[in-house]
Amino acid sequence: MRIAVVGGSLAGLFTATLLAQDGHDVTVYERSVHGLEGRGAGLLGKRETFAILRAAGCEHVARVGVVARERIVFGDMGATVDQTMAPQMQISWDAIYRVFRRHIANGSYLLDRRVEHLREEADQIVVGFADGSEALADVVIGADGIASVARAMVDGPTAANVYAGYVGWRGLLPEHALPGFAADELLERFAYFRMPHSHVIGFLVPGPNGETETGNRRYNWVWYRPAVEPAARDEVLTDLEGRIHPYSLPPGAVPERARERLVDDARRLLPRSFAAAIEATAHPFVQGIFDYETRQMTSRRVALVGDAAFVVRPHTGMGIAKAAADALALRKHLSSASLGDALREYRQERVKAGAAIAASGRELSAHLA
Repeated sequence: MRIAVVGGSLAGLFTATLLAQDGHDVTVYERSVHGLEGRGAGLLGKRETFAILRAAGCEHVARVGVVARERIVFGDMGATVDQTMAPQMQISWDAIYRVFRRHIANGSYLLDRRVEHLREEADQIVVGFADGSEALADVVIGADGIASVARAMVDGPTAANVYAGYVGWRGLLPEHALPGFAADELLERFAYFRMPHSHVIGFLVPGPNGETETGNRRYNWVWYRPAVEPAARDEVLTDLEGRIHPYSLPPGAVPERARERLVDDARRLLPRSFAAAIEATAHPFVQGIFDYETRQMTSRRVALVGDAAFVVRPHTGMGIAKAAADALALRKHLSSASLGDALREYRQERVKAGAAIAASGRELSAHLA
């Protein structure tokens, strides 16, 4: 079949790689102009992630990771180190992106192709782009994330993400940028501190090119903070030029005054080591936390994967694993049934799984409401 994949991040690459392996004519349409490499940090090594690496013949990427073998929990009485924690691996997002990107020929991975609408016809689907051009396909895979256009074909044009009432301030810095006392407490450990309606976590991730050697890794922290009212959310998501972003602010877009307020709050509210990590971060960024659950997952010729179908809260650590499981399930059903039956069976399998992950995310973040 001719398959158009809308969105060229990991969900799209996973699906495109597997379907191309099965002999389909696959084209990926990515809206960014310069590509997505360098945008990721680390992701949890989950069963589904390892499964798709095996399916694509690139299990070696699972070794490009950093393992935390201890947990340090900060509290009113100081820090407690838990040495019984099961090892937790953070795999390099960029390493996975690069290896899957290499599976797709340049002529089949097209940049600066913003899809604006889809139109299902009797025996094909029309993909309409922002420049007025169109492409034809037998099937469209909606892998276009939280701002999905493909979602409208499945759940209707009013399908919208629901803001959860809080944001995640994030930072990524070279491990050597941490002051000595903070490095002694935080490195090699998963770190956690909880307070009313907020918590902060931190852990090591591979370096920008997948480096896992001591001294070349990065420290990743996330501070979840309430911003309940729309006005408060919009203030947090306002960039240097005064523009309000709908979902997130990338590194370099946060105004210096907002960064200074963040650092001041960290000094006042957080353990000393976490405050030092935040202060050492020159360019923090912000992620608004949203929920979305598809009602259908598929239409006659469209299947949703990843965040286009279910936007789940990051506390589950399942965002990439969920996308991998979607891709594996879609491949399985398309290889063993007619298109209509395949999409129906895919919907039945993955709607239930996505809803369970979404519910788990809300439960894990109940204290943030």
